[in-house]
Amino acid sequence: MKTFSQLNALTVGSATIDVIASVDDQDIERMTMHNATSSFLLLEEGRKIDVSSIKSSVGGGGTNSAVALARLGCQTTSLLRVGKDLEGEKIRDILTSEKINTDLMIEDGALPTGQAIMVMSHVRNPTIFTNRGANIAFCEDEIGPELFQNHDLVYIASLSGNSAACLTKIARLAKEAGAFVATNPGIRQITYWSGDIIEALSHVDLLSINAVEAEQLALTLLPKGQPMADKKPTGKEPILLEKGLGGRTFESFVREVCRIGPRIVLVTNGAEGAYAGTPNGIRFHPAGKSEVSNTAGAGDAFATTFSAYAAIDADLDLCLKAATANALSVIAAPDTQSGLLRKAEIDAAICA
Repeated sequence: MKTFSQLNALTVGSATIDVIASVDDQDIERMTMHNATSSFLLLEEGRKIDVSSIKSSVGGGGTNSAVALARLGCQTTSLLRVGKDLEGEKIRDILTSEKINTDLMIEDGALPTGQAIMVMSHVRNPTIFTNRGANIAFCEDEIGPELFQNHDLVYIASLSGNSAACLTKIARLAKEAGAFVATNPGIRQITYWSGDIIEALSHVDLLSINAVEAEQLALTLLPKGQPMADKKPTGKEPILLEKGLGGRTFESFVREVCRIGPRIVLVTNGAEGAYAGTPNGIRFHPAGKSEVSNTAGAGDAFATTFSAYAAIDADLDLCLKAATANALSVIAAPDTQSGLLRKAEIDAAICA
């Protein structure tokens, strides 16, 4: 089994400059719908609001995953698109300071570096305004087999806009190069690019999604009208094993995804925990508890950490424990990267 220092990793995904504004409780209202699951943050129109802090940091799935892998000790390279601007330079500088190879960063002459504004309230689940900028503009001509040579792990974060059309080619070339391929598509990819997602899965070892994304993918993959197996809810099993996905059993969803290609299906379900499914069964690990400062980036931390441990053939239970420890640390931090742990810190958290 390889160690992380022997693991040569490549991350593909978005890069953004995140501006995080923390609004005091008295200046914002939260409204929850009675007949839906949505909640809304309300700000007074036309009012200038003093906030407790405004901070700027580097974010985006491609950079978050790169920093996570570098701190584990992996030799890490990032394939990203940024603009020819100060924001792009800042992203390059931050990644370089983390000892991440930026030789594959592409500078876009037409589009700016992606930016996000996070409005943080007392519930610590930010509303995020995003201008994706250069992140949407990967094209297949830029994706060649030489990019994937000598990489043991290729982690593909969520891709947006036209970049999403490159997923299958990225996954195929990575797999042909002999890498362990992990992907973490977002809800827009799964909703609007479902055909591409399913095609790409034949080249993927690990699919990582959340429960909402899994529900959407289940509706695409499983035959309509196929009912859940006859079993009465007991309230003693993890939620997704009890209620299933899209009217089908969670086990049938995992089997169908694995039939297409992936060896492991990782599904996170927020504060409940995470499920790692294989053709041989389902492992569940509770989320644990941590002081919540900012939920953004926790999913990236979880999926990337799990992918790294899976790439060195760690036991699934260890993969889940390590991923949970890193995600808990990230949600206790004010941004998406400062809470990411090093290998020794994860070991200590697991043993605590």
